[in-house]
Amino acid sequence: MTIKLGLRANLAQFTLLVAVNALVGGMLGQERVVVPLLAEQTFGLTAATGAMTFILTFGLVKAATNFFAGTLSDCYGRKPVLVAGWLAGLPVPLLLIWAPSWGWVIAANVLLGVNQGLTWSTTVIMKIDLAGPARRGLAMGLNEAAGYLAVSATSLATGYLAEQYGLRPAPFLLGLAYAALGLGLSTLVVKETRGYVHHEAGTTQSPLTTGQIFVLTSFKERALSAVSQAGLVNNLNDGLAWGLLPIMFAARGLSIGQIGFLSALYLAVWGFGQLATGALSDRWGRKWLIASGMLAQGVALAVIAAASGFAVWSAALVLLGVGTAMVYPTLLAAIGDVAHPSWRARSVGVYRLWRDGGFAAGALVAGGVADLFGIPAAIWTVAALTAASGLVVAVRMYETRRP
Repeated sequence: MTIKLGLRANLAQFTLLVAVNALVGGMLGQERVVVPLLAEQTFGLTAATGAMTFILTFGLVKAATNFFAGTLSDCYGRKPVLVAGWLAGLPVPLLLIWAPSWGWVIAANVLLGVNQGLTWSTTVIMKIDLAGPARRGLAMGLNEAAGYLAVSATSLATGYLAEQYGLRPAPFLLGLAYAALGLGLSTLVVKETRGYVHHEAGTTQSPLTTGQIFVLTSFKERALSAVSQAGLVNNLNDGLAWGLLPIMFAARGLSIGQIGFLSALYLAVWGFGQLATGALSDRWGRKWLIASGMLAQGVALAVIAAASGFAVWSAALVLLGVGTAMVYPTLLAAIGDVAHPSWRARSVGVYRLWRDGGFAAGALVAGGVADLFGIPAAIWTVAALTAASGLVVAVRMYETRRP
């Protein structure tokens, strides 16, 4: 079989992987509205740090799994790792439906972290394999848009189902359907893409060890390290939006349906926006989209902390979604620009280790500040950290997109 790089040459397989990643996003979306409310209303967790333990667990497990996903996909191929991720995800909805205690929810989020780390990382790597260098930003925009539009749609649907039929079991039946369909498609239809990266790399083999790639991506290489810290802070503020904003909105008198709408609005703008920003980064470059996107997120969080009311919060969450859309696919495209094809999958794994470690950092920082000083203080703190991250990108990162 002749191997050709590019979206057009690999359209059928690329489109299939976009659909698979939408199912991956749906698995995450089943939790965005319902689980924070379960923590407070069903299991009686009133402390923010306690209520956010499921995000802490999810973030730590997903971050570690991301790291190993890149190495495993280089060693054993992309497809086996993708299938293993779906096998880990199958029990998640059932555990959430049947959970008699908060410990079961934590166990479900261990498996969800494995599921998301293996499946989302692998679909990213496979799309980079297929796309080639010319349209990498567009490829990442399509991948991340599919995932987060599915998170948005599922958040909206589960909010509606929870309001109509209760917090359990109806919202999690969607997750069960996603897991079964994702496993079936990944096992029967998805094709291995490791040959494409060998084709792009040619005969050149990486002399770098995994440890050297970790240090290079995390600390030494200016663009890669700037991208890694921005990814961490981005998901730190998303952890806040996931875990604390529904609780604050409920305390301010919003209904479950309204909370679901606000969550879905933020995620929908984030998802749809990436269809444009990924492609724009191919034309305009990566650096300033990332820096300005982080600053926009900081402003949006400050508005949420300072203001009140459904309309104002809606506008602020639109801005938060726009800022995140500017950042999310562009960070992945920058990794693809800098990392050599022979060690790119491992560099993506290291970046995603840091990025999804942000969920754990968000649970600790935002939860701790909220317990001590209240949720608005936690939002102000995360807003400041997000703006500072944008300044780090502006100072440290160089432009990675080559004309």
